Amino acid sequence: MKLHASEEEIKMLLNSEPEKAFRLIVEKFGSKLYWHIRRLVIIHADADDALQNTFINAWKGLGGFRSESSLYTWLYSIATNEALTLIRKREKSSGVSLDDVESIISVSTEGDSYFDGNEVTLKLQNAIMKLPEKQRTVFNMKYFDDMSYEEISLALGTSVGALKASYHHAVKKIERFIIE
Repeated sequence: MKLHASEEEIKMLLNSEPEKAFRLIVEKFGSKLYWHIRRLVIIHADADDALQNTFINAWKGLGGFRSESSLYTWLYSIATNEALTLIRKREKSSGVSLDDVESIISVSTEGDSYFDGNEVTLKLQNAIMKLPEKQRTVFNMKYFDDMSYEEISLALGTSVGALKASYHHAVKKIERFIIE
């Protein structure tokens, strides 16, 4: 079996060899999903937890996967939901507002051994953390994951027009924050 199977090859294996198909899914998408989740939750341990939950839910849902959609967008949808669920649980259990959580997280990025960015990257990350949840998610998927609006729409269940507006507002807010 090829190490870098195509999405079509993986889809073909889903019915005949689901365990092999799932291993290929983890190999092909694991890193991309980790970094997508990581940009949302910031903390490495949280990203690992959300990624593990993503793959557990993907495994459970493989039987219901409709092959007419992309594995990529299906997995990103699961990963995004897991990351946002984790963020909401963190807020609820800590009794701290979203703004307080974001400031704690953005400060923690500076001392994170997995974060090796320069001052500009840190400023960008802090600006992203100040965005509302939806704008932050859309910005990350479009800017970092290079997803099309159509892919994001499928992953988030939101119209393309709403996504374009969210991205536009996010970019404007980031620009203002960086200029200040």
